[in-house]
Amino acid sequence: MSHHTIDQLVDQLKSGNISRRGFVRRATALGISASAAGMLAKGVVAQEASPAASPAATFEPTTSITREEYEAALQEEFQFSEPENMGGEVIIVQISDIGTLNTTLSTDVYSGWINGFLFDSLVGGSSIDGTDVPGLADYWEVAEDGVTHTFYLNPNAVFHDGTPLTAADVEFTFQSVLAEDSLSVRRSTVASTLQELVVVDDHTVQLIAQAPSATFVSDAAGQFGILPKHIWESVPFAEFGADPGATGQDPTRVIGSGPFRFVEWVPNDHVTLEKNAEYWDTNNVPYIDRFIYRVVADANTAVQSVVTGESDIAEVPFTQAVALRASNPELNTVNYDSLGMNFYHVNQDETKETLFLDVRVRQALQYALDRELLAETVYQGFAIQANGTQPVLSQAYAPDRTNTVYNFDPDMARALLEEAGWTDTDGDGIVDREGVRFSFEFIYSEGVATYAQQIPYMQQAWREVGIEAIPAAIPFQTLLDETDNGTYQMTVQGFNWSPDGAQIAMYGCESTPPAGFNSMRYCNEEFDRLETAAITELDPEARIDLLIEASNIVNDEAATGITVFRQNIYTSSPRLHNYTPNGYGVVWSIGKTWVDPS
Repeated sequence: MSHHTIDQLVDQLKSGNISRRGFVRRATALGISASAAGMLAKGVVAQEASPAASPAATFEPTTSITREEYEAALQEEFQFSEPENMGGEVIIVQISDIGTLNTTLSTDVYSGWINGFLFDSLVGGSSIDGTDVPGLADYWEVAEDGVTHTFYLNPNAVFHDGTPLTAADVEFTFQSVLAEDSLSVRRSTVASTLQELVVVDDHTVQLIAQAPSATFVSDAAGQFGILPKHIWESVPFAEFGADPGATGQDPTRVIGSGPFRFVEWVPNDHVTLEKNAEYWDTNNVPYIDRFIYRVVADANTAVQSVVTGESDIAEVPFTQAVALRASNPELNTVNYDSLGMNFYHVNQDETKETLFLDVRVRQALQYALDRELLAETVYQGFAIQANGTQPVLSQAYAPDRTNTVYNFDPDMARALLEEAGWTDTDGDGIVDREGVRFSFEFIYSEGVATYAQQIPYMQQAWREVGIEAIPAAIPFQTLLDETDNGTYQMTVQGFNWSPDGAQIAMYGCESTPPAGFNSMRYCNEEFDRLETAAITELDPEARIDLLIEASNIVNDEAATGITVFRQNIYTSSPRLHNYTPNGYGVVWSIGKTWVDPS
């Protein structure tokens, strides 16, 4: 035990850089008994106490849930069974490949799954209710100033190559995200809330918020995993995406700290991960040996692979769910509310596309669609018409407070088009204006089962009001490239949102890729003002009011066309135990999953 180290801890406690609780925790890690550490901390605080009355605190200091408390809550909620078999593999099949192995660059759900297994974040999201829970940080504290957030990293955390994970890695990761030439879509979210990052010591980091914020922890600390500085510091931030550590071409560069290690990524075929037997979080070392993410041509093939036993987990097309339950009752087929939506969005960059700049045109596109029909037929009742922009599990979901409800009204659609100057002057069935026909291409990801019905319906519904929409199925990654670059007219996509209700990363003026998800290049300054105000509003009800008002703006202006809020449906092999998908994640329980012997 180093007296020098103890002296440093005492100095940090005196200066306020760590709390009494943090002091005791670190002192016990150095071999001092808990009682002795507590007495020492009490003595230090007593020595530092001033006889003068201290100023009243603006905020009540708070301490987060601890790792142990969250683990206990998970067990109570889900009642995981003890494994009767160790080893084996779990194969999940999807129709889309992942996009990257750099956690800070991930933009799609599937990359998020894989990166979440490879890289630990400072904090995570609760699989019970979506709130912030410990990740690399065992816990964190919010000081009485309301802006100083102190995160206590687990001192045992190491990367897959054995290198200790320290505050220097946290600092470097944030630098890579916030750099001017960063490729991370999280840049705008983090930059809009984080004032400063302070490295207190190797295992203590302070994130200073620009202002007190109800969502600061998730906005700043929960956006991405932590990269190993020793692997990435020689790579220019602007080249992160092409680095072999992001493409998987050099497995020795795909180094994280998570419960699985990287083995290989064969594009458009599979990603293989293996159990990290040396995982620092010993209570969460996976029971299985391998996790394989397999890419198949279409959703029907995915489901059949589970039926035949070739794979273990697949998303079920809405059109197949009822029949699958009837024909294969041995499979575990579940449906649940989600943060998911299906929507289309149009390019509103006036330098590249002018068809959709008039809000009346965007509203007409909405009124022309019978979204209740889509929910009942295409989604087989496993979805509802989307009224507003907040998905069902969002804290700001309030359909009864939505200003504009776009119920099916083709006459309204035609009237709005006419108001905007679009009429059929030549009798060909397509409206035109100043010699330009209202015709555009709308792209969508190939292989999505619901699109076989949905896309032709949307095309026909718009045709009924005089709009020619020409569909084009393309690979998912190509779609992301075109929307990120703004080289598209319209796209139809699925998306999952966060439960906290904030949507500035989707609709904010400064959130265009790569800074955010605003591929449509929509901008409304009042929306930005309300969302920014919500960030610093600590009263939960007042914050939700601001978010509802903000979401009404983008809904009134039809910034996007959200068709339905959908449930998720997944089926899994009966040989899997403890696998528990829900609205907060599809693969979150893989670490607790065990499989029957082969």
